[in-house]
Amino acid sequence: MNKFRNRIMEAGVDFPACYQCGKCTAGCPVAFAMDYGPRQIVRFLQLGMWEEAFSSHSIWLCTACDTCSTRCPRGVNPAQMMDWLRVEAGRQGIVAEPKVKIFNDTFLKLVEKYGRVPEVELVIRYNLRSGQVFKDARLGPAMLRRGKLHLIPRRIRGIGSLRQVFKRVKQ
Repeated sequence: MNKFRNRIMEAGVDFPACYQCGKCTAGCPVAFAMDYGPRQIVRFLQLGMWEEAFSSHSIWLCTACDTCSTRCPRGVNPAQMMDWLRVEAGRQGIVAEPKVKIFNDTFLKLVEKYGRVPEVELVIRYNLRSGQVFKDARLGPAMLRRGKLHLIPRRIRGIGSLRQVFKRVKQ
């Protein structure tokens, strides 16, 4: 598992520097919903317990608000750690929160396609992929009448530049 250690540290996560003060977990707005707080995930990494970190629900529930990283006195960067773990767990097929992965993947595909997120297409694609076909069907007509939804998505200018960014990230 040394390969993970080197790769996460190259991504800007200095988890060995953590002395377990707990400021990250204390400031986390979603710690109440997590199975392990950010401090505990860091500890898993310090102990070489990579599978526990990858299979945690916490890495999928993290909102990437950066509160933990801002509060960290050692510059560990727990928000980057959660993001890295989520991506790596997805690559390995370890997905503790499948609906969150479905939403993230759908969201990013739409950003890559249009440069923005057309809400109608996001809801339809997400609901179809997550098996909740009619989940938001009652809300649509009222939102359309009020002009809150647009049926025809538009691309941003310079979409080619954005697609190059996605291409580099995938490499």
